[in-house]
This record gives sequence, C-alpha cells and structure tokens, in this order.
Amino acid sequence: MTGEQLEYVVTYLEMTAPPSGPLKPAPMGAPLALMRVEQPKAHFFLYLYGTIGAAYEWTDKLREPASDVRAFVEDPKVEMTVLYRGGAPAGFFQLDFREEGVCDLAYFGLMPEAVGQGLGGWLLSEAIREAWSRGIGKMTVNTNTLDHPAALSNYQKAGFSPVRREAHTRTAAK
Repeated sequence: MTGEQLEYVVTYLEMTAPPSGPLKPAPMGAPLALMRVEQPKAHFFLYLYGTIGAAYEWTDKLREPASDVRAFVEDPKVEMTVLYRGGAPAGFFQLDFREEGVCDLAYFGLMPEAVGQGLGGWLLSEAIREAWSRGIGKMTVNTNTLDHPAALSNYQKAGFSPVRREAHTRTAAK
C-alpha cells in the first residue's frame, strides 16, 4: 500500500547575529529542567523524534539506516538537549556545529502534551542562546508546511529571516 502524495514547502531561515532583546522567561507551572545529553544514543533520539514528529510527518530519520542515524546522533559536533517538565521529557533540540562557524538548529520540538503550554518560545530562546554562546557567525534552521502551523512565525519572531523556499512532494507515511 502506498501513501498519498503530500505537497509541502520548505523554508530555510538564518540569523547572522544574536538577538538583541531579552531572553524569553521560562513559563510558570511544573518544574522545568534543561539537560544536555552527554552521550546521546540513537534509540533515545528516535523516541523523541518519533513521538514529537508523528503529527508532522517526521519520518526521514525513521527510514534511514540505523548506522546513519547513529553517526549523526553520536557525532560530537551534534549536541542534543532535552527539556524535562515535572520529570518527564517535554521537548528537545539538536544543535549541529559540523559546519565551521555555523550552527544549524537541526531538530526542535515539543511532546504533544507540551504543545500550547508556553514552552516553545522559551525553549527556542534557550537553543538560540546556547548556539550563539559558541562564537558562531550564523545560525540556520528550516521548517516546512507539514510542521506545526506556528513553526515558521515562531522562528521569525525569534530573529530568523527566510532566505529561500523550495516546493517538494513526498509519499505520506500513513
């Protein structure tokens, strides 16, 4: 059985200087903790990626050979930070420093139950702060029309500017 064809647009964004405004404050509520994963494992990444991305057609990494996923996740220049809320994973981001002077926000997302709780803007500002603390010259990210409907505007509010768009078609996973 083949899935339906999905048409989507990928928007590539970049930021060439750190944001000048204040950091977004952490939302009130259950205790929050950000923890950088010191030796990330592919199975943990795939759990976060699959759970967060299920609603947004995040399937690429699920289709890749395990050795490729492991090589990406375990690369010392790719860092994974997990947001915990009340002791449970609530989201994560990955910063990819493999290109000299550039940080790509490779993955960013919230668990389904954390969406709409005021965590996204704060988590994004923390990812941006961490990236710029490394002395980079540019930060990049991309999003597409299959992602959360607020993703593009949230990246723009955080200081990213679109640099190009590309139309794509793929077969739906379901």
